[in-house]
Amino acid sequence: MTRDTHDEARELIALDEDLSDAQQIRLQAHLQECAPCRDYAESADGVVRALRSLPVAADSRLVRATQMRVRFHASRLRETRERMWLVGFACMGVGLSAPLTVPLLWRLFAWMGEWAGVSTLIWQVSFMVFFIAPALVVSVLLLARGTHLTKHEEGSRP
Repeated sequence: MTRDTHDEARELIALDEDLSDAQQIRLQAHLQECAPCRDYAESADGVVRALRSLPVAADSRLVRATQMRVRFHASRLRETRERMWLVGFACMGVGLSAPLTVPLLWRLFAWMGEWAGVSTLIWQVSFMVFFIAPALVVSVLLLARGTHLTKHEEGSRP
């Protein structure tokens, strides 16, 4: 057997429970032929058994700190979920009101354009700016706020 086969066998030994049937058959065949790899497998099994036999107890401060972080994270998730409901309702409100208000605003801008005596192109461009500007402003504000929150959260992480 080559050194590569031994390295592969050691990697398979390390994966122990996550092996496919073909990998287990190949490993068992190699272990029957190779005494050093068999010794390595027995040693690894002994270490795993020894580690599993050790009791693990968490310090009460660690438990409290972990509980506090889990509660904090749960409250953040709850706040995010509530915000997403508000965003959903806002989107639904815009989606339902837009078909009603856009034609009215279009007629208003056409009337104002005729009253002011400006060309059709001018009042149509004005309408588009009036129609798109609020969404652009809100988008910029949300992006700026998101960037601020990301920087703030990175600085506050332990």
